[in-house]
Amino acid sequence: MERLRGVMRAQEVDLVVLGAGAHLWWLTGVRPHADERPLLLCVTLSYAGFLMPSLEAESARQHTNFPFHIWADDQGPDTAFAALLKGADATRTKSIVLDETMRADFAALVQDALPNAARQFTASTIGALRMRKDADEYNKLKRNALTADTAMQAAWAVMRVGMSEDEVADVVRTAFKTQGAAPLFYIVGAGGNGAFPHHHTGETILKSGDAVVMDIGGAMGGYSSDMTRMAVMGTAPDGYQEVHEIVERAVQAAMHAAKPGVRAHVVDDAARGVIIAAGYGEYFMHRTGHGMGIEVHETPYVTASSQTILDEGMVFSIEPGIYLPGRFGIRLEDIVILRKDGPEILSDLPRDLKVIHA
Repeated sequence: MERLRGVMRAQEVDLVVLGAGAHLWWLTGVRPHADERPLLLCVTLSYAGFLMPSLEAESARQHTNFPFHIWADDQGPDTAFAALLKGADATRTKSIVLDETMRADFAALVQDALPNAARQFTASTIGALRMRKDADEYNKLKRNALTADTAMQAAWAVMRVGMSEDEVADVVRTAFKTQGAAPLFYIVGAGGNGAFPHHHTGETILKSGDAVVMDIGGAMGGYSSDMTRMAVMGTAPDGYQEVHEIVERAVQAAMHAAKPGVRAHVVDDAARGVIIAAGYGEYFMHRTGHGMGIEVHETPYVTASSQTILDEGMVFSIEPGIYLPGRFGIRLEDIVILRKDGPEILSDLPRDLKVIHA
């Protein structure tokens, strides 16, 4: 909270308003049920208090000592919210930061109550703080990365020609659960399906000669994992090895470019430049990376246009890819934490092609 208030002073922000979600959980440790009832945390330089539905109050009280301004369904939130703003001495606020993930009607409640306040979102305040992970967050992210390593290897151990994508995904899900992690996603794209970056895993049968994109992630301890590796069923398809080597060079170029003080687009430029120079630029159609922590996708975003200045402690993916319609796709993804001398990869699993002998 003191770090947030320090940023608020620097940014000349009078009031930060957060809804139920990742920002609130990161700041306070409170993770209430999110529904249509307005539940907001209001933070000024001298006060922090909740607009709290009566249904949530008793449960939420176990996790915070901040004041509650409670409202019930038969009353509505307006009176309680007005009392909260008065108690926070925020009725004449000039500058507010709104949680961009809150419901639109919650944001309207705030803006209607403070019609003369300039509004911005959280990027330069709590968002900027969340980008820089501390030692505890690093340990949780590292543990999650190793859990994903194990889940990937569990899938490789049983993959065979004749299995479906869904059957492979079931192995991944089970491996996460066995380790105490909640499975979050499992893209298994065999053959031509691998050319769809966000393929919906389905009943496609793995065939001899298929290249298989495997993008998996789970969550444990409030943090997440995300990694992509490649496998082939027997012999790789024509042209595969050349493209795999290009994507690997793109990963290495991005790793080399990622330094504290560098703008995020420089990392994207480095990876994209390798792929463009090899003649495959049109087949790399997404950004090079995204931040990760409490959420699988959070700031910083490593895009061609991003002006975010990278700093020590930031955690993000490096995941260039080449997708050849009707043939195969290749994506290699690692999550890194930025150190003073460059990125540290969280996974211990090499990016080498896994050949499945079936």
